[in-house]
Amino acid sequence: MQHCAACHGTRLEGQPEWQKAGEDGILPAPPHDETGHTWHHDDAMLTDYIHRGGQAVLDDMGVAMTSGMPAFGEVLSAGEIAAILAFIKSRWPARLQAIQARRNNG
Repeated sequence: MQHCAACHGTRLEGQPEWQKAGEDGILPAPPHDETGHTWHHDDAMLTDYIHRGGQAVLDDMGVAMTSGMPAFGEVLSAGEIAAILAFIKSRWPARLQAIQARRNNG
């Protein structure tokens, strides 16, 4: 709630029109429920995204997109980041949990 809900919502719903960049070229915060794309990524990428911030990760991946996701590595411990991801994943339907688990090699 303290670090994520302001952008991603109290119910993981994200911001309105999250797939449409604003005038600044930044996409709004996506939902982390089953309607978003979080489950498309493995835990290592999601952890890195939270730790270093979206832009650093996208730049390293060669993705030409501007991310508004700040870095939380100085704010959250590795255990807290893992707990956040566990909470997010617990809200997905079993089918999406299974798909995302395969991205983590099981």
